[in-house]
Amino acid sequence: MVQGTVQMSEQTLGTRVEMVMATIRQRIAGRSLTAGARLPSIRGMAVTLKVSASTVVEAYERLVAEGAIHSRPGSGFYVASQTAPLSLAEVGPKLDRAVDPFWVSRQSLEAGDGDLKPGCGWLPPSWLPEDGIRKALRTLSRADGPALADYSTPLGLPPLRQLIARRMAERGIEASPDQIMLTDSGTQAMDLLCRLLIEPGDVVLVDDPCYFNFQALLRAHRARIVSVPHTPVGPDIAQFGSALAEHRPRLYITNSAIHNPTGATLSPVVAHRVLKLADQFALTIIEDDIFADFEHTPAPRLAAFDGLNRVIHTGSFSKTLSASARCGFIAARPEWIESLTDLKIATSFGGGRLNAELVLAVLSDGGYRKHLEQLRSRLARAMFDVAARLKALGIAPWLEPQAGMLLWCRLPDGIDATDVARTALADGVVLAPGNAFSLSQSAGNYMRFNVSQTLSDRTFQVLREALRTSARGR
Repeated sequence: MVQGTVQMSEQTLGTRVEMVMATIRQRIAGRSLTAGARLPSIRGMAVTLKVSASTVVEAYERLVAEGAIHSRPGSGFYVASQTAPLSLAEVGPKLDRAVDPFWVSRQSLEAGDGDLKPGCGWLPPSWLPEDGIRKALRTLSRADGPALADYSTPLGLPPLRQLIARRMAERGIEASPDQIMLTDSGTQAMDLLCRLLIEPGDVVLVDDPCYFNFQALLRAHRARIVSVPHTPVGPDIAQFGSALAEHRPRLYITNSAIHNPTGATLSPVVAHRVLKLADQFALTIIEDDIFADFEHTPAPRLAAFDGLNRVIHTGSFSKTLSASARCGFIAARPEWIESLTDLKIATSFGGGRLNAELVLAVLSDGGYRKHLEQLRSRLARAMFDVAARLKALGIAPWLEPQAGMLLWCRLPDGIDATDVARTALADGVVLAPGNAFSLSQSAGNYMRFNVSQTLSDRTFQVLREALRTSARGR
């Protein structure tokens, strides 16, 4: 961009845009600009602040993305009302509530004791190491004061970070304990990274389909979400490259080891191509590894190939240990960990030490590895049995996952997954319709099944009747 005869760097332009934005925010905060007031014209603001008109345009557009101001075509820019809270359900495309990214989560979390949840994303309590957790709780109850009552350090419990570093090394990811920060959950890890790395209006790339809460979280941060079709070996590379060239996203958020919802596994070839494109377009990648302990053999990780340069690695223990004892982590390059530490203090102070102590105690016990071996075998049997019973209903798995608990399936031709989910919910069965995972809304006859939660005969009875009802309604 040129101002007069001077070539401005992107850094200089960014600083001037931020200066204009800060000026407007200050005027709104100081009430010299009140709700509904018209902002100075672009030309007038440019003259007042001695910047180019294009700088003011960019600043105003970013403020619109934040919701601080709004545009009236042909009239100008006006201060938005500051009283209405953000409604995440209204951010993004207007979708039927049954396929909204919040729908499956709400129904699963609010389900009664007698309801079945084949659409949820966690194991039944009886599949988790309850004896190991009880043993760890008894040990902690006899611990000294700090373990029970004190804040944790900003990075989190050092012995647990050391253990995570060793576990990551087993999957080819080299990181020192000082490159690892504990969080209160995997979701908090993702939230902190979004706070650090993106601004409202920035483009973020996701898979299609992808974990629905990635979409929900990005809506909360007012990002502009773009999706790329996912294949059995990773993102469609041709469309991935096209999306980077067209949209210049700041982030790409994905799973590598076991993809949610498809159960797909990243191939080494696709991983190398993704990283090559990321380097070409200065793209940062957040790799969510929440299903790592379900694997029989470690799959390729972007973080392993990249060495935590452009890739940030996250995980948690809610899937294989406990969803109640919330504890996650971020592994990243040192300068990002430094900034994340300040952000964590600002938003949650020291973090939860008790949960970290509990996780450490369970993971350090030899019984946890035995639990994982039994869990993997149990999931493999459930995967085989559930896939067979679904096929008998005409529901075809998209692929046969190498590990994990998720089956991404295509319903019979002409059957709408949303209709099936609505019908099943009336009978106390929570399903996960495909469009909840699809930004493009192209998965209308797909559904995700959690095999550990899909073993009841009642589930298949309700599903069979829901399919019939949907077929009759065509």
